[in-house]
This record gives sequence, C-alpha cells and structure tokens, in this order.
Amino acid sequence: MRDNTPPRPADIEDDFEEVYDENDGPPPEDDDDLEMEEITLEELESRLQTGAYDSDEEGENRKSPVQDDSILTFQQHSAPVFACAFNPQNNICATGGEDDKVYVWNRNTGEVIQEITDHKDTVTEVHFNHDGTYLATGDMAGEILLHKLQESSGGSTENEGAGVAGVTLRKVWEYSMGDMSWMRWHKGANVLIAGSEDGEIYVFRLPAGDCKILPGQGVRCESGEITGDGKKLYASYNNGTVKLWDIKTATVVMEIDEHNPMVHQEGSTTVACDKESPLYMSGDENGKIIFSTPNGPVGMVEANGAVECLAFSPSADFRMAASGTLHGQVAIWDHSKLSLRAECEHADDGVTKIQWISDFTILVSTLQGNVIAYDARTGQRKFTLSGHLAEVYTFCYDPKESLLLTVSEDNSAKIFKVPELGD
Repeated sequence: MRDNTPPRPADIEDDFEEVYDENDGPPPEDDDDLEMEEITLEELESRLQTGAYDSDEEGENRKSPVQDDSILTFQQHSAPVFACAFNPQNNICATGGEDDKVYVWNRNTGEVIQEITDHKDTVTEVHFNHDGTYLATGDMAGEILLHKLQESSGGSTENEGAGVAGVTLRKVWEYSMGDMSWMRWHKGANVLIAGSEDGEIYVFRLPAGDCKILPGQGVRCESGEITGDGKKLYASYNNGTVKLWDIKTATVVMEIDEHNPMVHQEGSTTVACDKESPLYMSGDENGKIIFSTPNGPVGMVEANGAVECLAFSPSADFRMAASGTLHGQVAIWDHSKLSLRAECEHADDGVTKIQWISDFTILVSTLQGNVIAYDARTGQRKFTLSGHLAEVYTFCYDPKESLLLTVSEDNSAKIFKVPELGD
C-alpha cells in the first residue's frame, strides 16, 4: 500500500497486547510439549485452496459472508478498488483502484472492454459525463485522463449482444494538477471540476481543456458539490471553512469561516446540495451538520460521530436529509425544523456512502462490506445486500435497471439486482 493511498479503518486489534498470566501454569519448555495437528496431504491441499492459511496481513479485514447476493463479480483488479461508474447510455461500467488501473467492462458479462494503464498512482475517481460520451479518471497524484467513447469495427460477439458492440475508448486529453482530493462532472455540460490538497479548485471545459481556478488558501479542499441550478459549487475545507462559489465568475457568494459563530471547529468533511432549492449542508469530524442558504447558515444539528456522507431527499414533498457517520449512525433530519426525524437501525459498521434511490428509500454502504436499504420515514431496514469480504468504499445505482455497482477493499467489484422498493 502506498503512503498516500486512502487510509483504511483502524483495526481494533492493533492496540491488543498479549499478556501471559502466571496462573495459567508454566509455559511449555520446548516444542515437544505442544500438541500438533496431524493432517493428510489431501487435507492440506484443500485448506490451501480455500485460503485457510492466508496470512493475517492479507486477511485481517476480510470476513466470510453468510451469502453472496450479487449477480456478477468482477475480479480483474489486483488491489483494493476505490471508484466506479455506470455509463448512462449503455451496459458499460468502469472501475479504478490501488493497482493504478481503470477497467472498462461489460456489466452484464464482466468481459473487459478496455484496460487503462496510464495512471501511475492509486485511481480514486472514475466518472462518465452526463451523456456517456466521455470517461474522466483521476488518481491521487492529480493526473486526470479523459477518454472518448467511440464505435469501432471490432468487438466481441458477447459484447454485441449486450448493447456495447464495437465500443472503444480513445484518450483525448490529460492534465496534471498536483495532489487531488475529489473530482465531479457538471450535471449538464462537459465541465469537469476537481479539488486539490492546497485548496484550489480546477474547472475544466472539455475536451478543449480550457481551465479556470477557484483560488485556495493553502488547506485541503475536502469535498465539493454542484448546486441544483448548475451555476454554483458548494465546497468544504480542512480548516472548517465552507464556501459557495459562483462557477462562472469564480467569486465567493457565501462563506462560513472563523468569523462566523457557526463555523465548523474541525475539518469540514463533506457537503450536499438540495436539487430543488438553494439549500446546502456540510458536516465535520465532530458530528456537526450545518444547513445553509446563499445568505449564510440557518441552523445546525448534531450527529453521532464524524460525518462521512450527506444527501438530500429528491422528493418535493418529503423534505428530509440523511447523514452517515463513521460510528455507524444513519440519521434522517427534518431540515425545516432542524430536528431528528428518524434514526435508522444501526448499520453494521461505519458508513461510507448514502444515496437516495427513491423518495423514501436510502442505500447505505458500510465498512463491514454490506449495502443496506432503509425506509427513511421510519428508519427500518428494508433489505441488506451482502457478498463483499471487506469494506465497500462506494457504489453507483442505475434506476432504470435497478442495478447496483459496488467496489471494495477485497479487490473486487460486484453487480447487484436491487429488490423491489415497495414505496
């Protein structure tokens, strides 16, 4: 694992210290006093094949799932997988990870369409643009690659039957911006936005490559989200500052900094924007969640643990917001009353991502390797999708086909069929 690879969750056993109790009797004097298990050669081969003798270093964060609910497992990556995306126009998906590779593959069959090997550091960002014609990928060193999807005369028979006949990717642009912290496409234009370690935010018009920079203050820009009207960007920083940027003019419309009594005292970790109204929220390492408008903060609530992810409900009638923390709390907030609407049944472990997939259903990925669906009205668990052997880092959802793509510490990506929601 590289020094700059996204950190793993702390292992509880790291602080464990084995203590010998003298009441247990004297330790054995030599190996002859130890009882040795006798096994046959056939038993040894069987255990090796099933991974019974995997090293602790390889398997300390692995678990054996009760069942694998996925319909397809993609296992081409040789290291943890951190990023994934569905193409909105066909059956192509893409994944990227610590092996410095991006795989573009058929989500119906798992067949590799193209392997991108130009990255030299851990790939943390993989995104198709709004109409599926471009794929942008980024790594932790700040190398951004843009590939254009185009038809070719080749293509396997297997792909032809899956809606991806003769598709290849051609690199049309690349840029090195220095250490990158996040990257997003604009929702309706070929504009790519990326935050950096020094706080600068790069705005690229592609494929031409025209660039403007929203200036930083020397502190890491932790997260950024484009507002519902597509004209502004809400960004959070490691010093607790939150800014609302006008993308066109590159000016700050609103800022919550140390001069505001509601400022985040610790690093602001994540942000979210309501699609229907100019309402935004930001969370921090202490559990504080601030709701804001273009005029400034309007209120706050407290979650249990460091806030890892936030999301507004898509419903015009159910005006709620969801938060997930590294303590495993999943909470539904009534932002009009600044009160807790429902606390979901405790997740297996820390939460890595939350997404509303209908007016009343949220999907939550966890460090335990599961994806859980909750009814946001009551907090009750609707179903759990299992199969990964370690943390699920992120996921993406195709509402048309009810398909879910997940990526994990266990070096794999999986496709799940999401059950009927019954909202």
